[in-house]
Amino acid sequence: MKHTMKALAVLTTVILAAAPLYAGGKKTALDTPVISCAPGSTGSSINVTVTAGASGMPAGFSVQWMLQSELDANGGIWPSDSLVDPSFSSFCKASFSGNASGYNFAIKAAMGKTVTVGDVIYDTPGASSACSNTPLQCGQTYAFRAFAHANSSLNRSEFSNTTSCSTIACTSDSGCTYTQGYWKTHGPIPTGNNGNEWPVTSLSLGNVSYTDLQLLSIFNTPAAGNGLVSLAHQLMAAKLNVASGADDSAIAATIAAADALISNLVAPPVGAGSLANSATSALNGALTNYNEGATGPGHCQ
Repeated sequence: MKHTMKALAVLTTVILAAAPLYAGGKKTALDTPVISCAPGSTGSSINVTVTAGASGMPAGFSVQWMLQSELDANGGIWPSDSLVDPSFSSFCKASFSGNASGYNFAIKAAMGKTVTVGDVIYDTPGASSACSNTPLQCGQTYAFRAFAHANSSLNRSEFSNTTSCSTIACTSDSGCTYTQGYWKTHGPIPTGNNGNEWPVTSLSLGNVSYTDLQLLSIFNTPAAGNGLVSLAHQLMAAKLNVASGADDSAIAATIAAADALISNLVAPPVGAGSLANSATSALNGALTNYNEGATGPGHCQ
């Protein structure tokens, strides 16, 4: 009898867990995805893989994250999607659209998609986040969960499992690096309580010189699939890091190659220059790794 009651309890739990997906025997919601950590974390970003269930993720998916320490302090209970509460200062979310032009996060059944969570979301076509200017903290563990977006025939899925992933350790070296999100919010028109930390009032991108306000306007322009803009963001950040005293031995050749590729093009919104993402992706990746601390002197604490 004891074993029978236990089996009934387990069966009841399974039925209740599945109940939101079915009504009157008809499937009403997408199957729940699975989220896992992926290689490639830096001092300010983490890669996670979202794997679709049997119904896929035809309209894309969303990822939510917060410091593991804050989630633990709340008894492992996540805040609601719309909650604005200072006690959850690290709670963020990003949407990866399955219907966006230029990049498609529509995922077939049992297939996975790896995305980078950090301020690089700002330049990811098809992605959006209120935290797109906010890098993750180095040397910290974050909790992640995801859900599949609703489409024309099925509701959004239940939340996935929660998984914990970590950024790489900070460095206390005064010659460390910051990300594009840091420089954008600590520039000539700083946001919030930040100050202007830029060590220069002008920089050159390729053969073109820009004032600090022009550079800030480029930082504030989403790439929207233009490889020149995304490359400019990381190149500006790298040059500001070097001008602030960061060791450039790991990135000097990449900076020179990026300048050569840009040449006389003028980055939007100052100009109307454009490059294909395929032409800039390798340089952009190397600059991002330097700015985020995966290479070079390391990310600032």
